Amino acid sequence: MSSRGEDSREEKDFPHSDAWSMLDERIIRKKADFDRIYKKGKSAADRYVVVFTRPNGKEITRTAFLASKKVGNSVERNRARRLMKESYRLSLADVLKGVDVIFIARNTIKDKKQKEVERSMNAALTKVGILDKKK
Repeated sequence: MSSRGEDSREEKDFPHSDAWSMLDERIIRKKADFDRIYKKGKSAADRYVVVFTRPNGKEITRTAFLASKKVGNSVERNRARRLMKESYRLSLADVLKGVDVIFIARNTIKDKKQKEVERSMNAALTKVGILDKKK
């Protein structure tokens, strides 16, 4: 037994739920999935984002948010991804299910407000036909 009492900890101190042990299935991670979407999917561009989509045959919508080094340094790239994620989160209820979506930030996204990025993303999603605006 160690002096810290580590051996006396119970199993309940270390939760092993699905949220801890499994990767989020709503995120696109495999290179083969990216290649399939790029080659066989639809794409649309708007002022601040480029969107690639393809049906995935599942009940969930999977996403990826990308910002290349053309966007800027790591702080600017991370901000661009955060802006896109928040804009997508606010539009999530209107996005059709069963689709893979890749959002790519353009270098024009620098110093833009979230509302501007949201409008741009919604326009691109409408162009590829997966935004179901019921309004």
